[in-house]
Amino acid sequence: MSESESTPVEEPAESPAVTLEVEQSTPIVSGLALEHCGGRYRLTLPADLDWIDLWPQLQLYLVGQEHLWSETLPVDCACGQRLLDQSQLQQLAEALSEHQLRLDKIITERRQTAIAAATLGYSVQQGELPPLIAKETEGDSDPVANPLYLKTTLRSGMEIHHDATVVIVGDVNAGASIIAAGDIIVWGRLRGIAHAGAKGNRGARIMTLEMAATQLRIADLLARTPDPPNPPYPEVAYATDQGIQIASANTWGRAFAVSEAP
Repeated sequence: MSESESTPVEEPAESPAVTLEVEQSTPIVSGLALEHCGGRYRLTLPADLDWIDLWPQLQLYLVGQEHLWSETLPVDCACGQRLLDQSQLQQLAEALSEHQLRLDKIITERRQTAIAAATLGYSVQQGELPPLIAKETEGDSDPVANPLYLKTTLRSGMEIHHDATVVIVGDVNAGASIIAAGDIIVWGRLRGIAHAGAKGNRGARIMTLEMAATQLRIADLLARTPDPPNPPYPEVAYATDQGIQIASANTWGRAFAVSEAP
C-alpha cells in the first residue's frame, strides 16, 4: 500500500433515539398544607385518606416545601378527626426532623390521638378553646365533651388543651400547662400552670394530691399558690366572690356535701 493511499474510516453509526420516561410524582392530595404562623408551622393532615396512602404523599410534599425554611422550627400538626397512633406519630416526627422541622404539638378532635401524643411527650390541643383569659358566661353548666384521661407525667414545655375535664394520673412539672373547659384533676404533684373553666365556667375546680402550681386560673380569675403544706395533702382550688380559694380535699368535700344536702 502506498503512502498516498489511506484506509477509509467508517463513520460511526448514528445512535438510535432514546426516549426517557420520567416518572411523574404522585399528586399531592387536597387538604395537606404546611403554613407559617409566627415562628411556627402548622401542618394540616386530611382526614379522609388512609395513612398508607397519605404517608408517601406527605414525604413528597415536605421535599417540595423544604426551600421555604432555613432553621429548625416547631410544628403544630392539625389532624382533626384523623386517628394517629404512637407509631404513626413517631414516623411523622422523624420525617419532619429530616427537613429541619420539630414536631411540637398535636391538635386533634380524637381522644385516642390526644392520649397517644401526650404519652410520647407532645403538647396536645383537643378541640378549640378561647384565649387563656376567658369571659365569664351565664350559668355553670358542665361541658358536654368527654373527659380526657392521661396516665403520664407532663414535662416542662408540654401543653394540654381540652374542651372538657382533664384527668392526669402523674405529675405536672413546672413549665407544663393544662387548659380545660371543665375541671382539672391531677393524681400527683401539680407544679405547672392549671386553667380550669377556660370557657368561663367559674364552677370548675382544680384538684390535686399536692398543690404547688406556679399559676392557677379558673375562668377569668387568676391566683398564685402559696407554699404547699408539709407534709402535702390533697387540696381543691375553687372560685368564690373573693377570688380563688384553696382548701384541703377533706374539708372541702364535707362542706360541699353539706351545701348540696336538701
